[in-house]
Amino acid sequence: MKFLKPKANMINHWRYVRPRFRSALSNLALTDAQIADGFGKSRGVAASLNRHYWDSSDGDANKLIVGSWGKGTAIRPPTDIDQFCILPNEVFHDFNLRQGNVQSQLLQAVRNVLLGSYPQTNMRGDGQVVVVSFNSVTIEVVPAFHAQGGGYLTCDTNNGGSWKQVFPIGEMEILSANDNNYGGNLRKLTKLLKRWKRECEVPIKSFHIEQLVRECLDQSTYSRQDEYYFDWLIRDVLAYMIGRVGQSFWMPGSNTLEMIQLGDAWQSKTETAHRRAVKACGYEYDNMEVSAGLEWQKLFGSVIPTSVD
Repeated sequence: MKFLKPKANMINHWRYVRPRFRSALSNLALTDAQIADGFGKSRGVAASLNRHYWDSSDGDANKLIVGSWGKGTAIRPPTDIDQFCILPNEVFHDFNLRQGNVQSQLLQAVRNVLLGSYPQTNMRGDGQVVVVSFNSVTIEVVPAFHAQGGGYLTCDTNNGGSWKQVFPIGEMEILSANDNNYGGNLRKLTKLLKRWKRECEVPIKSFHIEQLVRECLDQSTYSRQDEYYFDWLIRDVLAYMIGRVGQSFWMPGSNTLEMIQLGDAWQSKTETAHRRAVKACGYEYDNMEVSAGLEWQKLFGSVIPTSVD
């Protein structure tokens, strides 16, 4: 039977949960300097491609920030920015008439344009993106074209090369709508679990975490509660994830009904994390401040404090 916690001032339990998780979320937030640096490099990359393909130096045109930066789930330190760079459809038709792996050829062409602007920067084509490795953050450039029927066509160099229709705007809109429905908890919990993924080297994709958090919140009694409930929510999301090992889900926001496989490589580390979260929840109930904090740090590292002011 599920039940709600009494208010913190009504009973002498769970005293440190709210300030502990608020502190952790604050420690995960990108700094103003990191945001300015990331978006500055994003604009520089877009301007370089726009000069070549659109005869314009506008760093904000013909691009779409997707992934964690587009969804508002990025954590610090930042690692990469996923950026669609929209190219003229004439470029698509030109490459599509060529022989061989035209998608690989397109990535190489985009890479060469960017090398003209950043000759000292390490960059490579990698499957669907051109990886531009700046010192402070990586920009993963996705060459894209407006597609008939909506969305974008992107390239995949694997298995001889192919075009893929994707719908990133729909995916981002669904995430925002669900986050609003759950009082901001979808993004908050996703950020925490992305930190767990990074801290414990969990082999699961970040957008798989988003999906599983959303599914768990859909059935949670306290999905809209604030950080006072985050000990339970973390515990319950991990338990839910264990129950979804080896299963699949439909790609949100997609018109193509793409089935995404979750796999099972992350099962063992998720089971370990759940056991630690259960233990931490017990310490939180008894206001064992440091013991709870040390247990949470086994999941999230030093971003979550052992002592709470």
